Amino acid sequence: MKTENTQLALDAILGKPTKGIPSWLINPMEHTVIDRLAGKPLGTYRQAPVPTYLAMQKAIGTGMVDQWIPENPLSMGAEGYSADTHRTATMGVEEIICDGIRIDSPEAVIEHLEKFVFPYLENATVDADAHVRSLITAEAAVQTVLAPEILKVPYGVVEFPYLPYYTYGYTNFFMAYALYPEVMERLFARQADRAVRINRAVARAYVEGGLPPLCRLDHDIADSRGTLVDVTSLDRIWFPHFARAIEPLLKANVRLIWHCDGNLMAMVPRLLAVGLGGFQGFQYEDGMDYEKICALKTRDGAPLLIIAGVSVTRTLPFGTPADVRKEMQWLVEHGPATGLFLGGSSSIAPGVPWDNLVALVEGFRYYREHGR
Repeated sequence: MKTENTQLALDAILGKPTKGIPSWLINPMEHTVIDRLAGKPLGTYRQAPVPTYLAMQKAIGTGMVDQWIPENPLSMGAEGYSADTHRTATMGVEEIICDGIRIDSPEAVIEHLEKFVFPYLENATVDADAHVRSLITAEAAVQTVLAPEILKVPYGVVEFPYLPYYTYGYTNFFMAYALYPEVMERLFARQADRAVRINRAVARAYVEGGLPPLCRLDHDIADSRGTLVDVTSLDRIWFPHFARAIEPLLKANVRLIWHCDGNLMAMVPRLLAVGLGGFQGFQYEDGMDYEKICALKTRDGAPLLIIAGVSVTRTLPFGTPADVRKEMQWLVEHGPATGLFLGGSSSIAPGVPWDNLVALVEGFRYYREHGR
């Protein structure tokens, strides 16, 4: 059963004209904020994270959830991550060892790829029927929790070639990328081979399970300066395999959008050219030209689907309620005619003034009810 809220979200996904503008989830990391937005006594979230997080989303009028992470804020304290946070290859670990190989040079990255990663990708099998059943079951389970007020959209189910710097660390991986481009293309080709097999099953799941035809692809590939590697190298060795990987979803009319971190402007026309249909997560202060992006069309000439967020790195933590309202008005005025959602640009860190959060939630309600 669909409510007015979920129907509004579904119509936006399908590109239909809507009176109001639906709200995407927000993910505050400060526990007391979750309690207050949910209308619960302080301390409730830590005692019962899932129902409290859900109560918050319903209370603020969230109409669509893709990444359902109700316990994610437990990973952060009131003042951010603690000093004993688990360290990873990109977060200060002193030594990176993968399958017994010490990753201390670009050559070590290549050795690990050739000894372990390539054989795995070449021999990986996919039980398509089981994959379809598993995906439909998992989505239905979360939708049951959210129903009837919030629409669940799949997230993290589409596979595509990626840059595994999270495994090897920035320095050695990107040196390997620069020095051994032929090996990198072999990696992307094998990742795409596996992705095609999986994505055919994913496309079936969308059709057979009647899932909302949207998925956000999430891979940080830029920083504040631009893409992490020369974008023309991606043209040569990554984009052809990325395009091949996502084709089964495009044939099934699933709209794919890209999560944007950093300055991704050089990637925008390229992503649209291979079939993506929109974007989420703009860091405006890094050069993401929201107005220009929203004026673009898909390769089939349709308006983009845009999940527009008030900035969680600038406006929400450092602005005023008036700044929040002004930015929301700007997002709405320059957003696409159809397919617009409002939210935060990313997770909301601790320390955001309460009055700014109130202004944000009030803005969600206003634009849901009144539209433009």
